[in-house]
Amino acid sequence: MKVGLFIPCYVNAVYPHVGIATYKLLTSLGLDVEYPLNQTCCGQPMANAGYQHQARNLATRFEKLFEGFDVIVGPSASCVAFVKENYPNILGKEAHLCQTPGLIKDVIEFLHDDLKISSLASSFPHKVSIHNSCHGVRELHLSTPSERNLPYMNKIRALLELVQGIEVVEPERIDECCGFGGMFSVEEPEVSGCMGRDKVLDHMKTGARYITGSDSSCLMHMQGVIDREKYPIQTIHAVEILAANL
Repeated sequence: MKVGLFIPCYVNAVYPHVGIATYKLLTSLGLDVEYPLNQTCCGQPMANAGYQHQARNLATRFEKLFEGFDVIVGPSASCVAFVKENYPNILGKEAHLCQTPGLIKDVIEFLHDDLKISSLASSFPHKVSIHNSCHGVRELHLSTPSERNLPYMNKIRALLELVQGIEVVEPERIDECCGFGGMFSVEEPEVSGCMGRDKVLDHMKTGARYITGSDSSCLMHMQGVIDREKYPIQTIHAVEILAANL
């Protein structure tokens, strides 16, 4: 299986260690992983701000950059969901067939659904609280939405529970939005900040040392709240925990 590693722009710029952990984990599982050079933004900020015509050029470039891969994997649920859900519409008038939406996977989704891994060599002797992000829950189906009367399911928890020494919990408001929402945090900073504080405090009530999840943007937003308020908790991407001993 030939895997194209998609590292979103803000992960590359702010959390490169998340990209490195993703690469190490995937290669440790015997996969042929390639990181296409000269990656740029997938176009989500532009499209969300109403500039789909500007996002189209980035989407076209993304399609060309990831040609020839069996699957595209990235450590960011929101960016993966954007490509999967929005590229068909953005590229709908293009002459070529839009390929990447059917190939792209969040790293958690890929490990759980495609590889179906049942064991890991990692150890992380800490209590962690799962952040179930809006895009991950409702577009990538990484967990069961709390508003629906369905049996409980959480792919992040299932993978984390393979890690030695870990204690996994979830907040009371299990999948309430953290308030980031990309452009929402720019246009409504006061509301976004308030939602972020509420969410971090909800995670803190669990007694966890870390907040974890598959959406780097949400973790980035909450880490900003933690740093400003000097809260005694930290964020860590789930893939960093899964790759802890590599």
